[in-house]
Amino acid sequence: MKNPIDLSIGQADFDVPDEIKQAATAAILSGRNRYTVTQGIEPLRAALKRRYALRFKGVEHDEVIVTSGVAGALMLSFLALLNPGDEVIIPDPYFVMYRHLASLVGARAVPVNTYPDFRFTAERVEAAITPRTRAMVVNSPSNPTGATLDEAQARDLARLADERGLVVISDEIYEDFIYEGRHVSVREFTSNCLVLSGASKSMGMPGWRMGWMLGPRDFIERCYIVQQFTFVCAPSPAQHAVLAGLNLDFSGHLADYRRKRELVYEGLRDRFALTQPRGAFYAFPALPEGVKLDAFIAACIERELLVVPGSACSSRDTHLRISYAAQDDKLARAVEILRELAVKLKR
Repeated sequence: MKNPIDLSIGQADFDVPDEIKQAATAAILSGRNRYTVTQGIEPLRAALKRRYALRFKGVEHDEVIVTSGVAGALMLSFLALLNPGDEVIIPDPYFVMYRHLASLVGARAVPVNTYPDFRFTAERVEAAITPRTRAMVVNSPSNPTGATLDEAQARDLARLADERGLVVISDEIYEDFIYEGRHVSVREFTSNCLVLSGASKSMGMPGWRMGWMLGPRDFIERCYIVQQFTFVCAPSPAQHAVLAGLNLDFSGHLADYRRKRELVYEGLRDRFALTQPRGAFYAFPALPEGVKLDAFIAACIERELLVVPGSACSSRDTHLRISYAAQDDKLARAVEILRELAVKLKR
């Protein structure tokens, strides 16, 4: 491809702020290039705990571990929590890593159908619980659908987890990309929850691999041991850089991404069945009736447009995942191509 329009990658299209780059450079030049303690540098962990204490009760009984991205936090949580034969409930559609991480540790991911509204509700989750169920994964805002939890959903999921003795693994990496209302976490309603987040999306630094996890102290201390014998620690200069980034204002990007969301949603809604995303930076439109996914993806590639087939993150092959973390002119061109293909392939 000479000039592809790549809407397949889930990373913000803005660069890391200069203040963060300067903090990373200063850390490197001052010799902070060795291993840190496994759990992460104390100033960063303390700053994160202070931030969470403004939102959640009981944080004084929790601890934070700094991880190699949220992917690292997910792996640690699965390794430390799940035994072979355990089941973990995940939403369908899902972030592709959830299913494979469960297999990696010998557990089984149990997808819960959330179509067509993509709401991960306690009623739907409860129907999937068995004696082997150990945990549920909540992803709000969602990759790939852009769906978000409201307070009633979060409260009901917390109640269900407490009643049935389940751990909630709450993947909140897109928490700063909320377009309607506010970000709601299950952790607001139960301490039986692991909160995973990071700097990859909000600070525009996915390649720096910086994430973290908040959870009950005894569990997080078990994760210290697992990390010591896997990742060892998150990158040292990046930890100091993220500490500086916690004091910056990224709200201007939210307005930009709200505009991008509207460009995609308004441009596709009359050709595709599409639920308006409320967070993250993905749209998950259904293919026109009668159109096969493989044929549609092939037609997109022929037009040098890259999107993700919905079957990569769902048991269904009826949707597409589109990342609108791209320049506006490319998004406009992509919308034009998708509209044309929806008409052409439906014939």
